[in-house]
Amino acid sequence: MVANITTGKDVYGALAYNQEKVDRGDGKVLLTHIVREPADGRFNVAATAEDLLRWMPSHYRTEKPVVHVSLNPAPEDRLDDGQLAEIAGAYMERMGWGGQPYIVFKHTDIGREHIHIVSVQVAQDGRKINDSRRNERSVAVTEELEREYGLHPAKGILGGLFIGDTLAGGGYTIVFA
Repeated sequence: MVANITTGKDVYGALAYNQEKVDRGDGKVLLTHIVREPADGRFNVAATAEDLLRWMPSHYRTEKPVVHVSLNPAPEDRLDDGQLAEIAGAYMERMGWGGQPYIVFKHTDIGREHIHIVSVQVAQDGRKINDSRRNERSVAVTEELEREYGLHPAKGILGGLFIGDTLAGGGYTIVFA
């Protein structure tokens, strides 16, 4: 499983990207954690963004409070929605983001199913959640999840680590395999 972690400033943009896939029929919301779920099940990007941001105090100083994770099992791995939701929750918990609000989207637009998780990495006291050694922790977590769920191990670049370019939104991408 490959984890792609992007941080940035714009929670609305991260949610809109994922909701667009849902609206096109190429995705759906699998799981919410500490995020209000509409009675009709139809998420509104602005309301969901407001819900995530409400979690953070107005005095936070973190430059890039938004975290957007994509978890990509190998194409030959077949997981049902329940398993994907469990994997998302376990990943967030083990990465130290389990107490944060987040929403998990499933995408089916590229010939294989994968999930996206949108959250914030600022605790209610305004401090950024510790992300030191995030690279190593993510590799360890994805490898644990591969073993626990009987998934095919990801084949990585440079021993399993590729650091990508800066993104237009000011975030950065780290891909782990």
